Amino acid sequence: MPAMVQINEVSKTYADGFCALNSVSLDIEDGEILALLGPNGAGKTTLISTICGITRASSGDIHVGGYDVVEEYRGSRSLVGLVPQEINLEPFERVMNTVKFSRGLFGKAKNDALLEKILRQLSLWDKRDSRIMELSGGMKRRVLIAKALAHEPRVLFLDEPTAGVDVELRRDMWDIVAQLKRDGVTIILTTHYIEEAEAIADRIAVINKGEILLVEAKDALMTRLGQKELRIELQQPINAIPESMTGRGLRLEEDGLVLVYTYDATQDRTGMASLIGDLSAAGLVLRDLQTRQNSLEDIFVGLVSDQEDAA
Repeated sequence: MPAMVQINEVSKTYADGFCALNSVSLDIEDGEILALLGPNGAGKTTLISTICGITRASSGDIHVGGYDVVEEYRGSRSLVGLVPQEINLEPFERVMNTVKFSRGLFGKAKNDALLEKILRQLSLWDKRDSRIMELSGGMKRRVLIAKALAHEPRVLFLDEPTAGVDVELRRDMWDIVAQLKRDGVTIILTTHYIEEAEAIADRIAVINKGEILLVEAKDALMTRLGQKELRIELQQPINAIPESMTGRGLRLEEDGLVLVYTYDATQDRTGMASLIGDLSAAGLVLRDLQTRQNSLEDIFVGLVSDQEDAA
């Protein structure tokens, strides 16, 4: 079965020569949550805008639900809901009217029961007659989501949906996204919050300088996150790892003062006890021991740094 969103060798270069997307290829499966991570200016919003038909790609092609986003724009756009970064709502309009208007833009028949369900799901039902200007920032973001869902899209793009939102409301938003997934909606989420991707995504994609650096299932990433480092600070620096310790997966850092040992924290045996004994037998005097676990942020920063170094 074809992926819900198919992105094939898509590039976007502006008139001034700036390349925002560089041969991006990515398949997004029906019903999954994909978290798209990247620093500012990485190309996240440009990619979303291109999929939604707001921006025209310079080359390559994109299909949503089998529809070409350029040649079959009406078909593809009817399947897509977009929640943008910016809160751009008519301040004097009421919540219900705002959502009804969005549904009407797509030529959908009146369905007050559906709109009530959406507003209740987003904790907006009690605010249905309130003017937008009377809502908090978090509630306005919920209205943006309601607008995006009003025409029953199969694909929902959330571009930094929790930016500027407090921690409690952010977690509420995660619950909303989880419910949308249970309803069968495919969700593409861009975020600066690493914990957001860890909490709700099925897969993680990392983009920087318009290029996809990694696409991996979250569970596979979590396995990699199971790796820990034991940092062994020595009393005296050494020039090289003792020959008797080769093959133990050690590396030497900080001018010979620190040995780093990587191990899998999920295993019953880490090998640390025998390692410490072997180091003592090799005549090395230990000054301090520290353990450190990899995080998704470490992997993200490492990928971006590697790309910077290779440039």
